[in-house]
Amino acid sequence: MFVKEVSVKNQVGLHARPATFFIQKANEYKSSIWVEKEERRVNAKSLLGILSLGIVGGTTIRIIADGSDEQLAVDGLVKLVESGFAE
Repeated sequence: MFVKEVSVKNQVGLHARPATFFIQKANEYKSSIWVEKEERRVNAKSLLGILSLGIVGGTTIRIIADGSDEQLAVDGLVKLVESGFAE
C-alpha cells in the first residue's frame, strides 16, 4: 500500500470536469485506488464517489493505492492534482 497527501490547488476543487480527468487517470492503473478526505474514503475510479466528498480548493486529500503499480498510480494522480488539472 502506498499513500501520499496532496493539497488541491485549483480554486474550484474536484467538481465535474477535474473529477472526470482524475478518474480517467486513475483508470489507467491496475491498482485499487482510493481518495480520502478527513474520515471518508471513496473509490478513486468512481465519479459519484469523488463528487460526494465535496473537495474544494485548498482541501488536503490522501491518495491511497494498493496493487502492482501502486506507487506509479499515487505519483501520477498527485502530479495531476498539483498541476491544477492542466494536463
